[in-house]
Amino acid sequence: MATINLDLKGLKCPQPAMKVASQLMRAKPGDVIQAVADCSTFEADVREVCQRWKKVLVSVQDLGGGAKKVQIRG
Repeated sequence: MATINLDLKGLKCPQPAMKVASQLMRAKPGDVIQAVADCSTFEADVREVCQRWKKVLVSVQDLGGGAKKVQIRG
């Protein structure tokens, strides 16, 4: 089980969600993906990716300044 950290700040939509989806495809069962992004639709996009890939969105944390951190179980 590994933790994969992604710093996606500064990327424009839909790039952050696409990078998360790309990591989910490579993740092994039990891996955790933590991603931080400041895209305005990041949370909604990640929720959709998790639903589509049947992954668990463990948490969403507002970091302030428009940035959010998500944790997903692969």
